[in-house]
Amino acid sequence: MTSLFPDLLRAVITDIMLILLLSTMATPKYKSKTLYILSTAIILVVNVSTNYYFYLSENYTAVFYADFTMLMVIGIVLKPLFTDKIMQWCFSYITMLNIYEAVVFLSYIFSDIFPNPAYGNVFLRLILFLLIVFVFHKWVSKPYRSVLDYWYIYMLPIVTLQACFLGYLFGGNIEKMLVNNYVPLMLLILLGLSIYVAIIHSLKTITKQYAMREANQTMQAEREYLQLAAGSMSQRLELMEEVSARNSRAAHDRRHFNNVLLELLEQEKTGEATALLQSQNRMTQKISRVYCENSAANAAVCHYVALAEQAGIFTETQLDIPRELTVDSLELSMVVSNLLENAIQACGRLTDGTKPHLRFTCRNMGRLLLEMENPCAEDTALDENGYPAASEEGHGVGSRSVVAFAKKYDGELLYKIENGVFRVRILV
Repeated sequence: MTSLFPDLLRAVITDIMLILLLSTMATPKYKSKTLYILSTAIILVVNVSTNYYFYLSENYTAVFYADFTMLMVIGIVLKPLFTDKIMQWCFSYITMLNIYEAVVFLSYIFSDIFPNPAYGNVFLRLILFLLIVFVFHKWVSKPYRSVLDYWYIYMLPIVTLQACFLGYLFGGNIEKMLVNNYVPLMLLILLGLSIYVAIIHSLKTITKQYAMREANQTMQAEREYLQLAAGSMSQRLELMEEVSARNSRAAHDRRHFNNVLLELLEQEKTGEATALLQSQNRMTQKISRVYCENSAANAAVCHYVALAEQAGIFTETQLDIPRELTVDSLELSMVVSNLLENAIQACGRLTDGTKPHLRFTCRNMGRLLLEMENPCAEDTALDENGYPAASEEGHGVGSRSVVAFAKKYDGELLYKIENGVFRVRILV
């Protein structure tokens, strides 16, 4: 049993390192590590038990075949435990095979430099695997997991590399194959290293391109947002001018009313004065309401709630928007305007007899949580990004401005359609 210990130790270390390497490359699906530890233990027990039989007869060729078969099983059995797409998983799996075969060759060839080659082989495998895992985790893992597509481009060189390895390792005594093909295998390892360096460089380049594209999309969204802000500001300036003119007319009319009222009181015509006051109270409309402390948001809500009520839409508002905000008040008021305007338009498109209504709430929890709820037509849908899909060309600018606002302040934006009800939630 003592003579078999280095072989068994080498098998245990190889199996554990291969599982660790695959877990470093692939993305685990489950948070619990127990499942992965249990899977590793089962693979370890089965493989070591199989290898033990061949170690007794010192049939290392059969050991290599058994290990290779075990790796084939790992590629199939462990796939459900990881989230990688099939092409990325195949790339990781074949890469694991290439690394395994290169490490087997290097650890066997250079084990003779140690006083005890059997333990030297074990030590070299451990060091080589740990070095590869460290390099991958430190410098490769982030771009590797960021790239989700185009893996088929990299499959041809690594599959060819794997075929070359198998051509030198299969078909005879494994120890003789390693010794007799020393130079070709060393050159093949150098070729494989250059292939993977080129692939890693390509992955990092693609990752940078993705980042640049996302930055360009963000800049485009911000430009659209600024254009929308400029247009909305112009509309609000016009509205302010209209309100100012209306207030001037009201002040002028109020001055005449006060003069008439004073004249009636001076003539002691209290009955006529009372009737005039009662008539004025009936004619006076409540122009504005206070929905929240923030004046810009309150003005937007007043304007669109009035439009909703004129359209026969039942409105329910409960807003806790403080005067001082961590976001720009004008930008928030435009988001509020867009949400209310979109909800009013959605209610106007109802054709199935559903009673139009909108429910708008905002809670202040250190961050603002805005929620809008309204019924929607059956053809209302979300696009692949989870945002409202524009039904007609030129529409959807308001929704894009809401998205830009959420991105600008690192907020969370969620759209949802369920049972004919459209809901949007923004946390900023």
